[in-house]
Amino acid sequence: MASYGGHSTASTGSRTNGLAIASLCCGIIGLFLLNIVLGPLAIVFGVVARRQAGVRSGAGMAKAGIVLGVVDVVLWVLLMVIAASNGGFSWYVGG
Repeated sequence: MASYGGHSTASTGSRTNGLAIASLCCGIIGLFLLNIVLGPLAIVFGVVARRQAGVRSGAGMAKAGIVLGVVDVVLWVLLMVIAASNGGFSWYVGG
């Protein structure tokens, strides 16, 4: 491909932080699966990514991952409180 004016045609933009992507993925998957492991992972990955990215690429994804992780943990805790107040998981296992 020809370049004009001495500039290359390849994109030189910044790459998205991998931890921000991991945070968002863990937050989304954890929310659907209501998994106790993925929510805190989304929070940790998001906080580390926000510190690394600052206002650069990936900060929004990291923030979304943190929010989804917090929602996941809150829903999981709420489910455990409801289950404990109803006599455990006997309603779930059919026993």
